[in-house]
Amino acid sequence: MQSEPSPYAAPSLIAEIDAEVVPPGAVALWWLGQASFVLKARDVIIYIDPYLQRSAHRLSPPPFPPDAVTHADLVLVTHDHIDHVDPDALPGIAAASPRARFIAPRPICARVAGLVGSTERVIPAVADEPLTLMVRGTPVEVRPVPARHEEFDLTDQGYPYLGYSVRVDGVCVHHSGDTIPYEGQIERVRAHGVDVALLPINGRDFFRTRSGTIGNFDYREAAEFAVQIGAAVVVPMHYGMFRGNTVPPGYFVTYLHEFHPEQAVHIMGRFGKYVHLGRRAP
Repeated sequence: MQSEPSPYAAPSLIAEIDAEVVPPGAVALWWLGQASFVLKARDVIIYIDPYLQRSAHRLSPPPFPPDAVTHADLVLVTHDHIDHVDPDALPGIAAASPRARFIAPRPICARVAGLVGSTERVIPAVADEPLTLMVRGTPVEVRPVPARHEEFDLTDQGYPYLGYSVRVDGVCVHHSGDTIPYEGQIERVRAHGVDVALLPINGRDFFRTRSGTIGNFDYREAAEFAVQIGAAVVVPMHYGMFRGNTVPPGYFVTYLHEFHPEQAVHIMGRFGKYVHLGRRAP
């Protein structure tokens, strides 16, 4: 009797991440789709915006179920939209990875704490206030940056939308969160000495905004941002997940090739891996 096909696209990926030996001074990244990434440096495993919910709206299924994530040390979330604060993923990861801590913008910490079942495991992130955590004996620096998800929507508790520059083992990975450009953004992030920039390219327009789909950098803005912050490598994200809110990554590559051929770019295959070697001064 033939078994039912798995509803998950890459159930073996967890074991592959566990088995990956990351050399000193390097970071390995896996793209889980949309804005979801796994970072590994030495033995430290960090998830950013894990979106693992099964949904008919997805153009591709999630790689694995949340309860398969038994190895998370840190989970960073950028803002409270379902593909970033996943109400299925966070409780499952919290239960399966009991040592994991969760970093979230301060205005949404209560929401995240409710999902993970603990206020003690949730660390509030405030724009421009760096966090340094010891994880498995390795220091991890997280530098939150305001994100403008079309608007800042600033509250009395701070910015509800953030990006994060994560420095671990000498490598800085900047995940912009969902954002459009604003004055001072380039200067903030350039000061972090970014090695790998993870930037959305899906853009925005009047009709999507009017229907409630809040937008981000378009591919031109993302390309210019990567160049102006001095990123060693740029990886586009936030495409290929929802019909009507995506853009071919080839547009991004073509723009860089035409206007900034010196800028290195890496297109992640679905659930693919990229290892960044080398160190840059902060």
